[in-house]
Amino acid sequence: MRKLKLTELNRLSLQEYKSKAKQPLVLVMDNIRSGLNIGSAFRVADCFALERIVLCGISQTPPHREIMRSAIGAEQSVDWSYEKDTVDALKSLKEQGYQIVGVEQTTTSIPLSTFEWSGETPIALVLGNEVKGVSDTALEYLDVCLEVPQQGTKHSLNVAVCTGIVVYDLIRRIQ
Repeated sequence: MRKLKLTELNRLSLQEYKSKAKQPLVLVMDNIRSGLNIGSAFRVADCFALERIVLCGISQTPPHREIMRSAIGAEQSVDWSYEKDTVDALKSLKEQGYQIVGVEQTTTSIPLSTFEWSGETPIALVLGNEVKGVSDTALEYLDVCLEVPQQGTKHSLNVAVCTGIVVYDLIRRIQ
């Protein structure tokens, strides 16, 4: 066994990636305070060829040193936009036919493993602030809320880790 060299990974060029068909999933980052977490979301979006990222509220936007540090170029490959108000972003996505899916611990959350998605209806996946979670105003616009079941003593996962887990699980269902 040996590690593969970067040249052996056969990755797409930036142009090839930009023209590639994308998965019908948009990340909506609801007031994420850490640029490192935003950069990690860009890496996840690039890895799984997600449609785009919508950065909302206090979420930092490229080019930003922290984003670039963890995105390592994914901020250039992944389409993104900025919306000051998360609710405005969700309303727009809903009008475009997206199912609005949050990741949060609520009274009506369902375990990630029980959520069904065929990939036919596009999803806008809402991830919340590192301390406050998905904003109360955004919660009102969710069609469904998912929770990653946990067995330890902590109450939540880091938003970047959570993004990777949920996106991987959703994408593997439609491939």
